Amino acid sequence: MDWGLLIEWIIKSIVIIVVLLAGFAYLTLLERRLLAKFQVRIGPNRAGPQGILQPVADGIKLIFKEELVPDEVDKVLYHLSPVIMVVPTLIILAVAPFGPTMNLFGREITFGLAPDVNVGVLYLMAVSSIAVYGVIVAGWSSHSKYPLLGGIRASAQMVSYELSLGLSFLGPVLIAGSLSMQAITEAQQTLPFILLQPLGFIIFWLAGSAEINRAPFELMEAEQELTGGYHTEYSGMKFAMFFMAEYVKIIVLAVIGTVLFLGGYWGPFVSQVPILGPIYFAIKVVMIIVMLIWIRASYPRIRYDHLMSVGWKVLMPLALLNIVVTAVVIVAVGG
Repeated sequence: MDWGLLIEWIIKSIVIIVVLLAGFAYLTLLERRLLAKFQVRIGPNRAGPQGILQPVADGIKLIFKEELVPDEVDKVLYHLSPVIMVVPTLIILAVAPFGPTMNLFGREITFGLAPDVNVGVLYLMAVSSIAVYGVIVAGWSSHSKYPLLGGIRASAQMVSYELSLGLSFLGPVLIAGSLSMQAITEAQQTLPFILLQPLGFIIFWLAGSAEINRAPFELMEAEQELTGGYHTEYSGMKFAMFFMAEYVKIIVLAVIGTVLFLGGYWGPFVSQVPILGPIYFAIKVVMIIVMLIWIRASYPRIRYDHLMSVGWKVLMPLALLNIVVTAVVIVAVGG
């Protein structure tokens, strides 16, 4: 066994998980501050300088908040569903390349846990689809009508938009000729795929926003109709785990969009100065996150029947059309 490689994997795994957890905490602060700017409000500014410690205060509050468990819940599934939500979001980025390979201490180091897995895109699709079970199980196991309706909505919405989201991945896959995230990134060294796949990126953006339950698609927890939706009966740290999963999904969506459409870590002078790769990657991820927050601040929640209609009657046909046109162009150019 190569102990050096094992230690490298362990360190990378810990770093990825810590970055996601810290990113979740301060993404909540970023969103609240940006929403305040967009809506001409002050935003959090009490906990620490400029409110910088607000996520810490929120975390402490949730840790010490009393957890209430209704009598009629399915105990096993009720306690398991937050875990089902969180775990996939923490492991999904194992195949994402965050930077070019560098020689460090006489060893080739890659920025990523396993970016060159030859079925990386399939891994993304498989792991991301697991989280929907957490939502459905939480709604069903709570033994309450509002969570049940929220879970039913979630199953319909997430399955519908997962199909369009998965189909949007196929454009970059066809152009790169590989399911490897590393190969897709390398194929964008000179030209990001967003220029070749503008329709695919729009479909990815809309379907991804619905998949991660972001406004204006947050129908599974519509306050006016379902109170808190699928997590109405959860409190304390279990609620915090659902909350964390939703925000980590935002980071995951931004990372996937960066890899598939924005050229990943490629940018000016990366070939000469490889350390610039992770910096460019982080900038692109933050840009996507800011745009998601901006959309939340700008558009109202749409009606549920409209949501489902757009998913099946608009995004799905457009995604299939995009794949057909992409394949035809590749064959024509290649021939």
